[in-house]
Amino acid sequence: MASLAGPSNPFPRPFNRRSQTQTQTRYDPRPDPRPSHGPGNGNNNGNTLTVTERRPADLVRINEREVRERKEDTNRKIASKKAISIILRREATKAVIEMKKGDSKKLLPRTVLEALHERITALRWESALKVFELLREQLWYKPNYGIYIKLIVMLGKCKQPENAHTLFQAMVDEGCVVDREAYTALMSAYSRSGFLDKAFSILELMKKISNCRPDVFTYSILIKSCLQFYEFGKVQSLLADMEVQGIKPNTITYNTLIDEYGKAKKFSEMESLLVQMLRKRECQPDVWTMNSTIRAFGGSGQIEMMEKCYDKFQKSGIEPTIKTFNILLDSYGKTGNYEKMSSVMQYMQKYHFSWTLITYNIVIDAFGRGGDLKQMEFLFRLMQSERIKPNCVTLCSLVRAYGNAGRIEKIGAVLRYVDNSDVMLDVVFFNCLVDVYGMMGCFVEMKGVIEMMKRRGCVPDKVTYRTMIKAYTMGGMNGHAKVLRKELASL
Repeated sequence: MASLAGPSNPFPRPFNRRSQTQTQTRYDPRPDPRPSHGPGNGNNNGNTLTVTERRPADLVRINEREVRERKEDTNRKIASKKAISIILRREATKAVIEMKKGDSKKLLPRTVLEALHERITALRWESALKVFELLREQLWYKPNYGIYIKLIVMLGKCKQPENAHTLFQAMVDEGCVVDREAYTALMSAYSRSGFLDKAFSILELMKKISNCRPDVFTYSILIKSCLQFYEFGKVQSLLADMEVQGIKPNTITYNTLIDEYGKAKKFSEMESLLVQMLRKRECQPDVWTMNSTIRAFGGSGQIEMMEKCYDKFQKSGIEPTIKTFNILLDSYGKTGNYEKMSSVMQYMQKYHFSWTLITYNIVIDAFGRGGDLKQMEFLFRLMQSERIKPNCVTLCSLVRAYGNAGRIEKIGAVLRYVDNSDVMLDVVFFNCLVDVYGMMGCFVEMKGVIEMMKRRGCVPDKVTYRTMIKAYTMGGMNGHAKVLRKELASL
């Protein structure tokens, strides 16, 4: 992609990306394995028997084939019955897990483990811990190091350090081997939640245990947490400690530093790290380095600098990925540079980069903010035709765009789509809906969102109430705002 210059028209005609992926009939040189029947076959010769001219040997083979087919049919029926039995047992197990009722200790291992994995992946930590307790009650249960590590990492991501410590202790009590990975997971759980002192104490403990001494991965995790909480002094002390311990920063360490310094808009430090990285042969920049750098400049509106960095990285042999193009699209969209945004879209189409959910969310939001509802709606239909399921981010972009355009009937269409789909809605979507209705002065509809939330099992948060209070105050409905302030104070 030598140039990012776009077409003169900021909103090009909607292009049909599906035309690039038309299925073609492929020539297959192999003969048709299916036998041809009837006298009309041109390949018949004197050795071929018709239906009325069967020899005794052929009749024997036919009888054997019929017996074999009957046996296979019987076996299929037996297999089907067994499969149904297994499915029913699995469904019963899932019911026990979901309802949390009963004290069965003979549940199917595979189903319980699948249920646990689903909850860990979805970061549903409370439900995951309940399933884990159910797992430990089973007669076939044996302590598993890998399951403990996955749970501790999940709890760290969910900012539940105390629960992570409880599991770590249970892991020790059950006789599992506690190594560097286990201590690193526990340290990460504390550092992610901002308990940096506790995380540093775990780091010091690891140094004293021979098989648990921290490595570059351990330090990189702690460095990232310090950067996220703007503890830049602690970052420098960690880098100095790494040098004392004889641990050299790797590409991941530098990428972490570059990414977080970029997010904090510390561009001089970020550029200094890039120079250091280029001087070390063992730490060459990669696509993650490129993405972090262009995201930093693009996110701060420095489009020209972003483009220069993109060109330099590409000339050095680093190939962009779909994530790189998503960053470019997002940067151009948020700065209103629709010409270059369209150019990136056309480049992706030309070189067959498959769009992801994130790509669609970025372009739908950009065209929505720009007021081009026609292009936005076309992209929304296109993502559905390509079997990419919209999520709450997609729906928020649609609602916000229709609200800015004053198209309340279109918001109703979005809600009808939600009712007929299985999209998982969260409080962020409802808060967006409340904000848009309030901005449009549609107070009846705004109040109805609260009822909608109750039906969906979604609890209003402080943002919900503050948004409604602001809308009522601006609309001169001070009585309603006063009632909501009392409710907010009780939260």
